[in-house]
Amino acid sequence: MTTTQDKRQMRSAARLYAVQALFQMEASGQTVDLVRREFESWRMGTVYDGEEMAEGDVPLFRRIVEDAVNHQARIDQMTDRALVAKWPIDRIDPTLRALFRAAGAELVDRSTPPKVVINEFVDIAKAFFPEGREARFVNAVLDHMAREARPESF
Repeated sequence: MTTTQDKRQMRSAARLYAVQALFQMEASGQTVDLVRREFESWRMGTVYDGEEMAEGDVPLFRRIVEDAVNHQARIDQMTDRALVAKWPIDRIDPTLRALFRAAGAELVDRSTPPKVVINEFVDIAKAFFPEGREARFVNAVLDHMAREARPESF
């Protein structure tokens, strides 16, 4: 039986996998279908060097990745407006770019409360950048994006 905590962890894992998949697509030029199949078949829940990877919420993973691809222009424009003028989205770290696209997909989708989206992706930023200030930067950018995508929520 899957508990509420298990479901929450699976959604968090799906978000992390979505960021990784979007990063991989940009870095390798692979298609969304190829990367999605790879993650679903070989990454989620598999064992690497004795460490079992978390199971992900596959429908959420698919929705985030596909929405990020389908709405990339809109999401990138929202991200650009949230960034300082000297730092357009194409100049930021590719991991952060993938993170903003995944989070933006959830904000555009409107099915998850903005505060949940922000908290989840700030936690992902902390996982990728444990020593840096990126988590605060991500929080500020996502807050701006959320207010643009869903002003009625604030």
